[in-house]
Amino acid sequence: MAEVLVYVDHVDGAVRKPTLELLTLARRIGEPVAVALGNGAADTAAVLAEHGAVKVLTAEAPEFAEYLVVPKVDALQAAFDAVSPAAVLLSSSAEAKEIAARLAVRIGSGIITDAVDLEAGDQGPVATQSAFAASYTTKSRVSKGVPVITVKPNSAPVEPAAAAGAVEALAVSFSAQATGTKVLSRTPRESTGRPELTEAAIVVSGGRGVNGAENFGIIEALADSLGAAVGASRAAVDAGWYPHTNQVGQTGKSVSPQLYIANGISGAIQHRAGMQTSKTIVAVNKDAEAPIFDLVDYGVVGDLFDVVPQLTEEINTRKG
Repeated sequence: MAEVLVYVDHVDGAVRKPTLELLTLARRIGEPVAVALGNGAADTAAVLAEHGAVKVLTAEAPEFAEYLVVPKVDALQAAFDAVSPAAVLLSSSAEAKEIAARLAVRIGSGIITDAVDLEAGDQGPVATQSAFAASYTTKSRVSKGVPVITVKPNSAPVEPAAAAGAVEALAVSFSAQATGTKVLSRTPRESTGRPELTEAAIVVSGGRGVNGAENFGIIEALADSLGAAVGASRAAVDAGWYPHTNQVGQTGKSVSPQLYIANGISGAIQHRAGMQTSKTIVAVNKDAEAPIFDLVDYGVVGDLFDVVPQLTEEINTRKG
């Protein structure tokens, strides 16, 4: 069976959930070979093996932390040359999409971004994408070279499948461009204790109807009761009620959780573009004619200031 390269997203050896989802997809089209780079790369092997990686290629050079994406592209190209894979899979983060694009140019291959599903095909892997704010679903395959595909988080289940996970050191020769742009400093993002927005299984968002930064506490309370991430519409972000890092939509982040709860969000096309691929959508809005209700699986016509606290209380009661 052909091998499939999977780029590992990890922090000091702690593998992030989207990578485990990629391993599930990779097993549909071949044997996953994981590529882990940077500090703690070797520490990823055990969990990667538990989720189907037949081999783990590792490199821990300081260039991966000290410079921007080019050293990682150099390493992934080295892995590509060593393995000759049937496909290369990466998660659809901003950095990974840049790595994917640069790699595709180098190896002369086509690229598919933001896939939401992947299956084997007679002429190569077939990727499913959502187009035009999820108004259409398309199936595509790369017609030239080895497909480089980025996949949205939460597009596949995490399915353990024990494999050898043999660790091999990856020899990397860095290009002249690798050290062209140096990282001078880093500031750790303050942790809220909530899941990362793009990776969360549940997202609770607030919009213009929240009517002020001081009222986002009820959105956060509902999110915390569900173990969810907190999102916001562009209107709420532009008003300064919530940080831009939490914006969901065309000019913010794209999410595909199992459950998306929209509170006080009208459902403008720009917001829908960032959340329409959610598996189950619930909306709370006092305007029965709000466009969001054309999209939802469950809709509550009511004042979010009445509905959301009751929902939070009920969830906490059932948990307790």
